[in-house]
Amino acid sequence: MDIGTGASCIYPLLGCAQRPWSFIATGTSESLLSMPYLDLAHALADIDPESLKCAKRNVEINDLSSRVNVVARSTGSSLIPLDELALDSIDFTMTNPPFYRSEEELLSSAKRKQRPPYTACTGSKAEMVTPGGELAFVVCILKESCVLRARIQWYSAMFGFLSNLVDFIEQLRSSGIENYAVTEFVQGNKTRRWAIAWSFQPMRPAQHVARGTRSALSKNILPCVTEAEVMSVEIPESIGEFASKITAAIESLDLISWDWDTQAYEGTGRAVDKVWARPWRRRKKREQQTPDERTESSISKSDPRCIFGFKVWIRVSMKEVLVGCRWTEGFDAKAFESFQGFLQSTAAAAANVK
Repeated sequence: MDIGTGASCIYPLLGCAQRPWSFIATGTSESLLSMPYLDLAHALADIDPESLKCAKRNVEINDLSSRVNVVARSTGSSLIPLDELALDSIDFTMTNPPFYRSEEELLSSAKRKQRPPYTACTGSKAEMVTPGGELAFVVCILKESCVLRARIQWYSAMFGFLSNLVDFIEQLRSSGIENYAVTEFVQGNKTRRWAIAWSFQPMRPAQHVARGTRSALSKNILPCVTEAEVMSVEIPESIGEFASKITAAIESLDLISWDWDTQAYEGTGRAVDKVWARPWRRRKKREQQTPDERTESSISKSDPRCIFGFKVWIRVSMKEVLVGCRWTEGFDAKAFESFQGFLQSTAAAAANVK
């Protein structure tokens, strides 16, 4: 779903050229802020009838009518019309929103630039300006996402102003959303844009994706750390034996699943809780002593629901062996911190490090 595609319909065209995707395009002749089928569906909301006509024409001349369906929208309808399009779910939404709150703000921003732009601006006034600017526009998407929730895997938007991104992330967190990613795009020496993506689903993006900006204030806007090196040790006499000790400790846990690649020295696991922690072990011990009682963990075993997914890796260099982990699934950041402690102590024991 590319909300506000513009006359070129560029993102659907690029998407179809690079991936086997399909798109649904929507457009309306009035401000989108008045708005309170496929293996990959995208919906596009445009902002004036001429742009919509051009978008349709671009789809036709690129022979993509079978994959990009441009549909007119009306004021008062939602930005993400899944129900009206008879879609249970889609993969993601994206938007390059109108940056400015007014034409005066647009002109003022242009005057402040010391050098002419490296590329021509192809956006019309309607595509550059909207009441409340980019922040208000993306907040509308956020509100709809809080209703649709996991029906869409990822919601995303671009920001032209870092201050607006910071304000938006505050609203994101206020809505209880902690699974998100931030990155930046750099054009030339000066021009920067930022992107935010958020999800109600438990799968966590890689850290280089989720924390993909070095901008000022980044510590205030970045999501939780999802990857960590927990220990560095001297190369042991037998790396295979060292790895076996670590994997044996993990295999002994009450996991939903655990798969270890002996060639890559990497493994992935899923757990119903902090099964490596003392409270869990004590509860399991009580369970074994009173097997007739239907406890929480026995229910989890019969109907496992992953609370924490993880990846463990061992990297061998010329001088040392690194042990690390990545948080891949779940919403509990404290579980990841706890697992790091478990893995660190396990690696230390395997290397006979006190």
